[in-house]
Amino acid sequence: MNHVWGLMSHPEREMQSIKQENETVSHHYTHHVLLMAAVPVLCTFIGTTQFGWRFGNDIAVKLMPSTALVMAVVFYALILAGVALMGRVIWWMARYYPDRPAFKRCMVFAGYVATPLMLSGVVGLWPVVWLCALIGTVALFYTGYLLYVGIPAFLNISKSEGINFSSSTLAIGILVLEVLLAITVLLWGYGYRLFS
Repeated sequence: MNHVWGLMSHPEREMQSIKQENETVSHHYTHHVLLMAAVPVLCTFIGTTQFGWRFGNDIAVKLMPSTALVMAVVFYALILAGVALMGRVIWWMARYYPDRPAFKRCMVFAGYVATPLMLSGVVGLWPVVWLCALIGTVALFYTGYLLYVGIPAFLNISKSEGINFSSSTLAIGILVLEVLLAITVLLWGYGYRLFS
């Protein structure tokens, strides 16, 4: 959690600091990813049970706490799986680089890059579709920026090479995010019909 402010305020310097640390995956998950992934889960749980989803001027669709709890657990697992998958993607794509980082380093890097997306989950406290989409888009842009800033330092490659690598990684990341978003929308928007 000690890198969150740095990633938001001075990402280039913070990425260098992260690179110099030799953080283990277990430490990273217990001190960063598990906590950050809880932000959208808890906020969406509170928002959907207390205020309900709003799709424009329609009546709010509130979820029963028991239903929302099941969906929250699935949502949490999806977020953790998405971070792990992106760590795997970064590790796989770096296979041709001479300074290929270890798989555990790629997992740590993916967890830090995903921080803005997880923080954007605060908007789940007031679940209005257009607001969630807007904040999610801004978070996605900032996540892409962290990727573009971090990859050259992380892989010890030039910025021009880093742009190619980052663009490919971001494209795959967006596909993973789209799948997670589709599952999330189905889960939080229509899951009450499945789990009621």
